Amino acid sequence: MQGRLPPMRYCYVYVLGEIGADRPRTYVGWTTDLDQRLAAHNAGTGAKSTRGRAWQLLYAERYMTRSEALSREWHLKRDRAFRRRLVQP
Repeated sequence: MQGRLPPMRYCYVYVLGEIGADRPRTYVGWTTDLDQRLAAHNAGTGAKSTRGRAWQLLYAERYMTRSEALSREWHLKRDRAFRRRLVQP
């Protein structure tokens, strides 16, 4: 069928927090499927720095384009004060 567009895939920027850590840790990343990505991190097949830890989703934002998501990811990785506030009890 001509003229049919593929389904819209949003890009997400997310912040994970380590569950039960003595010293709270966060991880910032981007994906098109939040559930699948969190499962990958917790299964040890996500980013190398997340392996061996139990993670929970603390924060997520949705974007229309990959470039917007990557730009926001870059900024969140450098915003330690924001990430610290997310893991404070």
